[in-house]
Amino acid sequence: MSTGTETDAASTKPPEEASQSRRRRWYTSFGLQITIALIAGVGLGLLARQLGPGSDGGLNPLAATLDAIGSSYVTLLKTVVVPLILTAIIASISNLRRVRNAARLAGQTLLWFAITALISVTIGIALGAVLQPGARAESGSLETGDPSYVGSWWNFLLGLIPQNALGLQVSSWSDESGAITSNVGFNVLQVIVIAAAVGIAALRVGRRAEPFLAFTESALKVIQRVLWWIIRIAPIGTLGLIGNAVVEYGWEKISSLAWFVGAIYLGLALVLFVVYPALLRVHRLSIRQYFTGVWPAVQLAFVSRSSVGTMPLTQRVVERSLGVPREYASFAVPFGATTKMDGCAAIYPAIAAIFVAQFFGIELSLVQYLLIVVVSVVGSAATAGTTGATVMLTLTLSTLGLPLEGVGLLLAVDPILDMGRTAVNVAGQALVPTLVSAREKLLDRTLYDAPRGDGPFVDEEEAPLDDAPADGSGERPASAAAEPAGVR
Repeated sequence: MSTGTETDAASTKPPEEASQSRRRRWYTSFGLQITIALIAGVGLGLLARQLGPGSDGGLNPLAATLDAIGSSYVTLLKTVVVPLILTAIIASISNLRRVRNAARLAGQTLLWFAITALISVTIGIALGAVLQPGARAESGSLETGDPSYVGSWWNFLLGLIPQNALGLQVSSWSDESGAITSNVGFNVLQVIVIAAAVGIAALRVGRRAEPFLAFTESALKVIQRVLWWIIRIAPIGTLGLIGNAVVEYGWEKISSLAWFVGAIYLGLALVLFVVYPALLRVHRLSIRQYFTGVWPAVQLAFVSRSSVGTMPLTQRVVERSLGVPREYASFAVPFGATTKMDGCAAIYPAIAAIFVAQFFGIELSLVQYLLIVVVSVVGSAATAGTTGATVMLTLTLSTLGLPLEGVGLLLAVDPILDMGRTAVNVAGQALVPTLVSAREKLLDRTLYDAPRGDGPFVDEEEAPLDDAPADGSGERPASAAAEPAGVR
């Protein structure tokens, strides 16, 4: 911890030196860089739209460049997800012997996932019933269409069974010319299952597994360093992602579904800026500190539209900005990235299902409204490893007996909605571990309340993850600070 002498010395810096230090912090701020990239991306995207199509009828050079930058950055983020989850969960399970209340933490996490989902879906139902977006839609400009994938509980249960050692999934398809294209992805929930099984097995093996656990912890530190490098170029990725979004989707498609889009974003705003702050206040946590800590992850989620792709940064801010112990965060954040979706699995399916019912002139009963609540609270796990919002909507529509072709009505604006949905998802994935840690007296409040300085966390090139202050205030991260209550 910093001493009074150090504080006095810092406060007596010459005015010129202090002014230069503030200027350095101003232009090196991670959050500011992301914000500038957002603005620049919108500008470049609008310019690319004005340039029109390329000479071959495809993307013009500027649009193609923005697309390449954005997609490449998301690929980089997703590349590190599998090794990060594997090493982080195995390493954290090996530390379970230090945590007396691991089962209670898991139970509290699930409980607060359900509580926040219940609040969110209730807001969604209320907005859908009051604003009547389906009755206000311009039906002449909308076309129905069957979804490409329908969510079901059976698919969720089958998805828990790993298909291979790394949870990889390979899909192939052929185009009109007969050329075959293959895509390799991964099911995050399967990766978690694999990592948990390996970690538990290592615990049961005992001392003979110590070399393996030591290797895993070393590998985790290496992966975190690589991850830091990827995070530092997030402003470049943000510029490409938001620019490509403007080029590809624009905003003209919103007009025919203006009331629906407005209802979704109003619901998301109420959850993010009213419900979450209220829960923080109840737990006597600073609202400002939460938002300044989690905002880099929320910004990246907004432009990347991927909770899984943002997960490495989410876990990082949860540990190093919000003060959640690493042993707990390494479970809660990956699990939340697959199942905690207040935007995709609560607000959106509630309003969308009501929209479809109103559009087709179907009167929903009280039982059907209750089914929306049940599916949203307990059904988000069925979306793990898939396109969450579409799967969740089809699961909700099929449960209510509403026409599945109603999904096609909303596809035109789905990418625009997905930005806000994913941002709220990630904010909730960071909120719940913070609340649970505070309730269980595990939260490092010194780290939570520390000044953010010129970024949400310190540059690892200047301060190694395990040994240095997390924010420049002189305080050590939760895992290296004095052990909180509940940890031996």
